[in-house]
Amino acid sequence: MESRLKTNARIESSIKTNYIKAQEDEMFKKLVNSFDVEEHEKIINTSKFQDTITCLKNCKNCPGLNKCKNENQGYVYYPEIYNGEIEFYYKPCKYLKEEEKKQNNKITREKEIDNASLKELDYNDKARIKVIKWLTKFIDNYDNTKKNKGLYLHGSFGCGKTYIISAIFNELKKKGFKSEIVYFPTLLRDLKSNFDELESTVNYLESVDLLLIDDIGAEKVTEWSRDEILGTILQTRMNDYKTTFFTSNYTIDELEKRLAGDDNKIAANRVIERIKILTDDIEIKEGENRRK
Repeated sequence: MESRLKTNARIESSIKTNYIKAQEDEMFKKLVNSFDVEEHEKIINTSKFQDTITCLKNCKNCPGLNKCKNENQGYVYYPEIYNGEIEFYYKPCKYLKEEEKKQNNKITREKEIDNASLKELDYNDKARIKVIKWLTKFIDNYDNTKKNKGLYLHGSFGCGKTYIISAIFNELKKKGFKSEIVYFPTLLRDLKSNFDELESTVNYLESVDLLLIDDIGAEKVTEWSRDEILGTILQTRMNDYKTTFFTSNYTIDELEKRLAGDDNKIAANRVIERIKILTDDIEIKEGENRRK
């Protein structure tokens, strides 16, 4: 019994020594002092507090999820008070929260696109009369063995551009035609992180019957994204008479300036000329924000 008491005393003494030494770290000291609990409660959780500090230090200059150094990627081991005692939980970091938000938005967006229907379009909206007339004619005359111009549809944020083209695609899916919608900034990011799939992805986008390049101009423009990815896809689709659509917040002239950057007007013009050959240019004038 006496031996056991001595052992326990040594353990407690060792834990307290570790606690005192740990407070030499200003981050540790600031963290434990932020909790209004008995000193003993802090002491017995010394090692857990140290794990939290390790996580926080890893997070301090972390550039993103793919570079996370924490044991549980995307999570911080963090203390909270529960019933007067300190409990530790894994809490998502800001990058994981952003990623989860993107995924939730993506699911909502995909569901909206999957359910897009011509019946749901507002045929009384004067801002959409021109585009609705265009799409009605397009659907009636579409033939994937012939040259069919797509649409460069531009207008203010949230005016329903993607929904309108999704409705066209969903209608033509009923007739067996294959279509694909790619949000251009995300496509580029995915291609950069999955170079093994770059060739197969580009080949697919070059050959699918109907392609929508959504939100062109929202991406960070580089020579690689403009010339090797976008330019290559458009050139092949133009040669093979594949119908291509675009949505953008920019007019074609504004997009050309954006693609040119500071000093590459020739390369930008080359892409713009392909877009003009592939599409008719229609603007949806500013009206009600359809994303509300």
